[in-house]
Amino acid sequence: MAQARVKARTSRGESVFAEKFGVFAECLLTGVWIAVASLGVVTYPAAFAAGARHLRRRIAHEGGGLREFVADFRVAVRRGWVVGLAGWAVAGAVRVDVQAARAGIPGGPLVGAIGVFALIGAVVALLRAAAVWTPDAGWRALLAGAGRRAVLDPAGSFLIIGGLAVVAASAWFAAPLAVPVLGAVVAAAVAVEERYRHR
Repeated sequence: MAQARVKARTSRGESVFAEKFGVFAECLLTGVWIAVASLGVVTYPAAFAAGARHLRRRIAHEGGGLREFVADFRVAVRRGWVVGLAGWAVAGAVRVDVQAARAGIPGGPLVGAIGVFALIGAVVALLRAAAVWTPDAGWRALLAGAGRRAVLDPAGSFLIIGGLAVVAASAWFAAPLAVPVLGAVVAAAVAVEERYRHR
């Protein structure tokens, strides 16, 4: 039975193993593209959105490559840079909260913990929004919908948090490993959104 599954053919004539390995390899390559596109400091939301759209095309067996990724990135960054700037502002506020907690200010540990959880929630919402981004979608509506889904689908949100933990562990073990793993996190967000859409 296992052999029959491995020998099974996809619609493009590939074995199931080749198909799944191809998607995995595409995730790692997409992670590199996302990392390069994020070098603009405030461009990371657009990079994640373009990466997610590229992976959705790959999974659907539609055309696409670096040229399409760059075209999507250019569209997403037009308003996505504002989201990136807001994200850095949130991260800065959380850093102040954590420093207050370390300084021993009364109530500091609680405020610091709330800040860290809020930051994690914001990152999950951003990834879920990026996973469904299309060129005609507005970031405000995407983020509002993603925030609702993050709360209504806690299992999916925890899967994304697990992916983020893998990135953090990869960066701790060897920083360059975190770059390709970014694509796997985006793929996880795409899968979570597909799962939510079909339930």
